[in-house]
Amino acid sequence: MKKKILLLTIFANCIALHSQNRIITVTNSLPVNREFETIELTKKSLHLNTTAKLEEVAIKEVDTDVLLPTQCIDYDNDGTMDVLLFQPKIKASSAQDFEIIASSNASLPKNINCYSRFVPERTDDYAWENDKVAFRTYGPTAQKMVEEKVAGGTLTSGIDAWLKRVDYPIINKWYEKTTSKTGTYHEDTGEGLDNFHVGDSRGVGGIAVKSHDNYCFSKNFISWKTISTGPIRTSFVLTYANWDANGKKISESKLISLDYGSYLSRFEINITGTKSIAAGLTLHDKKGSIGTNVKEGWLSHWENLDDSEIGTGLVVPENNLKSFDHFITDKKDLSNLYANIAVKKEKAIYYVGFGWKKGSPFKTQQEWETYLSAFANKVNNPLVVKLKK
Repeated sequence: MKKKILLLTIFANCIALHSQNRIITVTNSLPVNREFETIELTKKSLHLNTTAKLEEVAIKEVDTDVLLPTQCIDYDNDGTMDVLLFQPKIKASSAQDFEIIASSNASLPKNINCYSRFVPERTDDYAWENDKVAFRTYGPTAQKMVEEKVAGGTLTSGIDAWLKRVDYPIINKWYEKTTSKTGTYHEDTGEGLDNFHVGDSRGVGGIAVKSHDNYCFSKNFISWKTISTGPIRTSFVLTYANWDANGKKISESKLISLDYGSYLSRFEINITGTKSIAAGLTLHDKKGSIGTNVKEGWLSHWENLDDSEIGTGLVVPENNLKSFDHFITDKKDLSNLYANIAVKKEKAIYYVGFGWKKGSPFKTQQEWETYLSAFANKVNNPLVVKLKK
């Protein structure tokens, strides 16, 4: 009986979906081809009724049988999917139609290309990756170990870069070989390595608040919540203990996401106690080269790293990059290139990441900055989606 009811429900949803002609048009206003950009669809944007389920919706190219990879995310954890993700390829200055169809989605690829998790076996890291890059940051146990002078701890809210050069997931593999003592992720055996020093720096996109000519920042995150992993996006929330910025009482949490094909993670900072934040890129030994374009909304740093080179970069959308600070100090790890970003309605958004010469197409600082400039232009001129009537 239950099986019959389930089949009737699915059948009703299919009828509800097919009762209207649903074609969406995706328009690219820029004179460049677009790919690896994620579109979010909701039931409201598709004019679906409340009984429809996004996980029973598929997207195909009009006039073909090609189904696009999709992913659904339940952001508020209420058991109902909030958004349906897909990544179309759209040619320069053009538009393309896609058909919304009912489907069990069973035939669509479900590779977990975009992955993140809490890592208790390595103290308490939180790590995330896609097919291009990987990152990690540090939790309360690692902080407590430092404060109690126990070996092996880490005290920083900076963001570490893991330099992968393969398109498959490496997080679990690298941690496993280290914890099992069969290898170490600090040596490159063909997949990449972790040789990026963070320390007290902001690493790749950690934040600070400037007060009285000093930069203040939080300690390690105190809690985490994984929201999604999948073929298109991984996302999660990190929460920090309230902290002090020379008398300013700051509360902070981060919604971080990383999409397939991107070298930059999206950071959505939810913060109170300040009207601006400074998101930083470490300057390491201060021998690298910086690049800045406040008008376009990006900053970059390019440096030698062991036997290779690496570019790190920040993109701030919608003219919210107010200025930058090439902050140099003799204090260890505290020299950073800061992006001064406006906080609006207790929120600041930016994208941050890296391109490693051994693991990316970026072989020069100019190539890296061209990517950042193009990324900023696309973020500020997103693909436009309209439902055809």
